Amino acid sequence: METGLREKIEFALDTIRPYLEADGGNVRIVELTDDLVLKIEMTGNCGSCPMSSMTLKAGVEEAIKRAIPEITRVEAVNLTIA
Repeated sequence: METGLREKIEFALDTIRPYLEADGGNVRIVELTDDLVLKIEMTGNCGSCPMSSMTLKAGVEEAIKRAIPEITRVEAVNLTIA
């Protein structure tokens, strides 16, 4: 992943991290695929919270796509979303 893009992603994640941290969780970048799918890991309480799938879509993915529209999708590698 190019450094500039990683910095943009981290900056976007930093806008929502305080909310995740308030509930004892966080998020980390795992990979950005060639087709611009961002893979993340929900950590701490976010990894086991029943609301994590909603947090992923409404919080994390929204913040990322707003800041970096070329990212097509955000997936959590450690969540099973029904």
